[in-house]
Amino acid sequence: MKKIKNKKKNNLFKKIFIKICRILGFEIIDQSNLSSPTLGKDLNEMLSIQGEKSITIPLGKIDIKKKVQSLKIIVRTCTSELIMDQNKRRIFDCEKNEYTFRTLRSIVKASNKAKEKFENINFELVVTDTNSPENDLKIFKEILKGSVIKNEILSINLSEFKHKIKDGYSKAKFSNMANFYNSLLIAKNEEADIIYFVEDDYLHSINSIVEMILSYEKFYSIFLQDLVLLPSDYPYLYSKTENTKIYLGEKYHWRLISESLVTFMTSSRLIKKNFEELKKMGIEWEDPWEKPLHEIYKTHPCLSPMPSLAVHCANINSIFGVSPFVNIKKLWDENEN
Repeated sequence: MKKIKNKKKNNLFKKIFIKICRILGFEIIDQSNLSSPTLGKDLNEMLSIQGEKSITIPLGKIDIKKKVQSLKIIVRTCTSELIMDQNKRRIFDCEKNEYTFRTLRSIVKASNKAKEKFENINFELVVTDTNSPENDLKIFKEILKGSVIKNEILSINLSEFKHKIKDGYSKAKFSNMANFYNSLLIAKNEEADIIYFVEDDYLHSINSIVEMILSYEKFYSIFLQDLVLLPSDYPYLYSKTENTKIYLGEKYHWRLISESLVTFMTSSRLIKKNFEELKKMGIEWEDPWEKPLHEIYKTHPCLSPMPSLAVHCANINSIFGVSPFVNIKKLWDENEN
């Protein structure tokens, strides 16, 4: 009986100690069963609390300096061109609309998952379209019916950009520039604090947006400035010998890089601050087209995940396409109709 009483006393003391730690904001780890009594979670679960603290075992806690309160996802679509100004075929050898449909399905799944995790974040999904056939737009609408967040489809009037974009570009290139220009205008007038610009050929893993939100908060708290996150681990990043740095996000490693394509997440404040420079991408095409973004990365960190959170469905031989060490076929099949 004496042993039982001691056990009860120990359990009572443990409960009181856990409550005190919670009140003081301390986290404790029970390494005998790999759990956190203060959080009530196993260590392999998501330990971070969105907007409050980022927790990484065994490195401890980082207090969040910038809470993500709202996220606007802008997906730029055009199903009438397979690959802009190229005759190459894409991985899986489908028509362009199939990549767009699966991209949109994957974004809906990922944003639904994020909304489930972060009920207090205001999410919005906007599809900005140029030149997609009416039947494809109807399928867009059907896919968006599965979204639990506010959403809409905007068909861009290209005639509004004829006097803004320089002459001499192909129809596909003009359409792409106008769509990006339009997404910048949306971001410039947006109250959401975070904007996610997405091209229509990126298959997202279901946890991609959750990881990006938590990692954005963590990295902002480390760098203490606005930054840019990519969803993809591009092959061309491994063809260079430049120095880099590796950081721990929520569940992924993230690599500091100096170049990107045009699918990225950042703050609306950074877009507004650099609007005139970014607008050049919507006015004139200069190689590399992403140069204004690359200039921003000289003063603001840009990071990409390892392994990839989203796969760019380009030609299999493109160094700007398929990410390494990802089960691409599984991701493709998961987003079939």
